[in-house]
Amino acid sequence: MRYHFLFTLIVIVCLGNTQVTAQTKFVNEFLNIGVGGEAQGKFGSVVATIDDVTAGFWNPAGLAHVEANFQASAMHANWFGGIANYDYLSFGKKLGDYGSFGSVSVIRMGIDNIPYTLNLINPDGTVDYNNISEFSAADYAVLLSYARQLRNPALSVGGNIKVIHRSIGSFASAWGFGFDFGAQFKQKNYSVGLMLKDVTSTFNAWSFNLTEEEKDVFQQTNNDIPVSSTEIALPRLILGGAYFDKKGSISYSAEANLNISTNGTQSGVISGDKISVDPTFGLEFGFNDQVFVRAGFGNIQRIINDVNGTSSELEFQPNIGMGIDLGRIKVDYALANVADVGGALKSHIFSLVLDFNARN
Repeated sequence: MRYHFLFTLIVIVCLGNTQVTAQTKFVNEFLNIGVGGEAQGKFGSVVATIDDVTAGFWNPAGLAHVEANFQASAMHANWFGGIANYDYLSFGKKLGDYGSFGSVSVIRMGIDNIPYTLNLINPDGTVDYNNISEFSAADYAVLLSYARQLRNPALSVGGNIKVIHRSIGSFASAWGFGFDFGAQFKQKNYSVGLMLKDVTSTFNAWSFNLTEEEKDVFQQTNNDIPVSSTEIALPRLILGGAYFDKKGSISYSAEANLNISTNGTQSGVISGDKISVDPTFGLEFGFNDQVFVRAGFGNIQRIINDVNGTSSELEFQPNIGMGIDLGRIKVDYALANVADVGGALKSHIFSLVLDFNARN
């Protein structure tokens, strides 16, 4: 029970005690995890090729290539061995000529049923397990997306308006607002894509609501009482290139993405104080346009072996997946982190895409 108490404090303090100058890195990371079993099977290497309603997340320009007049998608994933639940739902509709398409996407990632044990011990020193309650730490995002083809039908552009809400029980909450922009250029056998996330930077403003009793517990345990603060998500650029072809009943595609972040890291393939570049790669093979198998890898990092940092080795995370296209319904599955790299647990991702009318 003591560990539950400590975990409660860690969740509140670590997520709550944020300052503008210290929290310009790794903000809203739940929006970098990704949606859809198809994309996850290829480790998110889809910026250049995505063409269903999940493009509202990966690259809104891809919405212009949705063939159905109305399309919906849903996903559920148990991340980190079931510790966190990740849910996604989106709806999209054609809006007119030139490939105009709009969509609404909702994302929730949360850790639920966290024991709240600050009131476990009564003022007289007795332990009362009836005082234990539960709370959730959850992140939410709503994306409003729009895309259209330009006069050159090979080129499409799109954008997102996103609203973010983060909450930790009744203790703390934050609201954020941001923009994304994307573009795709598709020819017969290849395509390129660009996705600029958090174009103007995305700000999360935190507020806290602790009772006097909770503040006393923080002081008695030598923890700082969190105060209102702001987090900043800096711009991130994703570039992608893909090649695809079909021979008889067999289709195949390969795509590489470069995730260029202004956060800066110490372990990326190319890293520094102000910038980091993280590549991802994905492959897909299809049979009769109905059954698909996929593989991808990313999260490539340099692992330092020596205390002096004189030697290092590269480590990467592999994903695999498969999908079945039944016409109006497409079902996809992905298994993330097949090799248990870095001690992270495997994650299972299930998703479907539904056309409410026959494709053109």
